[in-house]
Formats: sequence, structure tokens, C-alpha cells
Amino acid sequence: MSVLVLVEHTNGVFKKKSLEAIQYGAHIAKETGTSVTAVAMGNCGNDAMQALGQYGATKVLHTTDARLDNFNSNAYTRVMLAAAQKEGAKVIVGLHDTTGRAVTPRLAARLKAGLVAGAVGYPDLSKGFVVKKNVFSGKAFAFVNITSDVKVITLMPNTFAPVKGEGTATVESLDVAFGAADFSVQLKAVEKATGSVPLSDAELVVSGGRGMKGPENWHILEDLAKELGAATACSRPVADSHWRPHFEHVGQTGGTIRPNLYIAIGISGAIQHLAGVNGSKTIVVINKDPEAPFFSAANYGVLGDAMEIVPRLTEAVKKFKANH
Repeated sequence: MSVLVLVEHTNGVFKKKSLEAIQYGAHIAKETGTSVTAVAMGNCGNDAMQALGQYGATKVLHTTDARLDNFNSNAYTRVMLAAAQKEGAKVIVGLHDTTGRAVTPRLAARLKAGLVAGAVGYPDLSKGFVVKKNVFSGKAFAFVNITSDVKVITLMPNTFAPVKGEGTATVESLDVAFGAADFSVQLKAVEKATGSVPLSDAELVVSGGRGMKGPENWHILEDLAKELGAATACSRPVADSHWRPHFEHVGQTGGTIRPNLYIAIGISGAIQHLAGVNGSKTIVVINKDPEAPFFSAANYGVLGDAMEIVPRLTEAVKKFKANH
């Protein structure tokens, strides 16, 4: 038996959140006296897979079918099901992202497994298998006891910083018998997000709302993000107005992020937006409306015009970097 972890990569480079998931699985494996098996799909190098051992994986099962280079929820579920049956896995860990949210419910249904989506804490095994998760758009926590024989968990990204250790994972091929239905959905095109820092992995995020007044002012926000080495994000009205691409939209109907620092510029802070960012370690709000609800959720608030404040903040960051 082993703890099974679904890992994701981009062009053969495993994502930071997948390293978190392996580490999370390794903690469970240590508590239950088992080991961690990662499941990788598509084109990725042997060295990169072996290096997953540095985060706690003992073994990597690799399915090389070229059709898996792009995400397909049915096919990914088939691979995970084959891996679970091969390993006799009792605990399966995925990420609470687009891939994990599409695959794990299907997998749980086929395995008759209990599922906790969006875990933010290690399972407490002293009273069963109790997993902590956010509820009510992050306003409270729930502690869910999974009593089924097989247990499935999705982990909120950026919950635990991955710590690199030592070790090498063995790599084994996993042959999967796909059916026609597994690829019944055909991928027509892939639009990849551009930028130096992927939003889902970013520890620093600078985000803008309608208070930026228009796309022509976005360079102010981008300048700050560049100096900080941060990713950029936006509120839903900004994405809906096509000021920014939809992959930058964070909130209840967009992406959910948990950076160490989230700077919200010109965003009022509606509950739908807060649902996607309130897991941030530190929130800084810059807004000229003293009644903006975001101030109540902020660790630090700056009251004033973003067009004046943000350039001054950028200059301050430049000076700080020059002196350190």
C-alpha cells in the first residue's frame, strides 16, 4: 500500500504545488507506515521524476501516452485509477486546482472513496482521519473525518512550503488500457499564460480592480510587480471588461491563491473576490474609498489614490533594493 499523489508539470518541470503535495503525502505516509508513489503523465524527463524523491516520493509511476501532454479529465482519471489499483492505495492526494478538481471527484466516485476538497492542514489520525478545510468562502474551518476505506484529498496550493531534502525516486512505466470514452473530449487549442511567475505558484501577487480606471493604467501595477518579482492578478470586473486576460482573474469564480503577500489595488473587496484570496498570509489594500470592505480583511491598508501611491511605492522598492 502507498499514498498516491497526482503531480503536474509544465514542459517536464514539476510545479511547486506538486512538490507541496508530495511532501504532504510523505507526512501521511510517515504517520501510517507506508510510502509515497507519485503519478506523472506525458512527456517529462527521467531525472526530473527521480528528483521527486527529494520531497518524499519513493516511486514514480509514469504514463507516456502523448495524448496526456495536454490535460484531459477522463484520461487522467483512468491513469489515476490504474495507479491506485496497482499500488493498492488507501490515500490519494491531488491539488485543489483545475486538474485536481476535475479528476479527484471522478476518481473518488469510482473507488467509493470519501473526498475532502481544499485541505489546509495535515490529517489528524488520533481520532480517525480528520482533515481541516476552509468553508463559507474561507470565513471558517471544518474538520471532516473520512471514514471510507479509500480516502481522497485535494490540497490548497501554497499551504505548506516545500522543503528540499535528499533521496531519489525509482521510476516505473505504467501501462494503461484507455477506452474510446477516455478521449471523447478533443482538445482544439491551448492558450498558455505568459509571464515570469505563474500565478498559481506565486508567493507575491499584485492585483488590480476597477480602481485602475482602465487598461492604459496597468503599467503602473506591472512596474510594481516587476520590482517585487510578483505575479499580476485582477478582479472579475476587470477580466469581464477585457482589461486583463481571464487567467489572471482571482476570486470565487476564478482562481484561488494563497501567496505570502497579496497587494490589492483599486479593488473594493466583494465577498466573491475575498473567497479567492483570503488564504493569503498578508493582505495589503490600496484604495481611495474608506468604506471599501477590503479594508476589514486587510493586514495593512493605504487610503488614497492608487495613481499617486503605487508609483511612489515602486520607487521606494527600487531604492530599498539598491541599498540591500
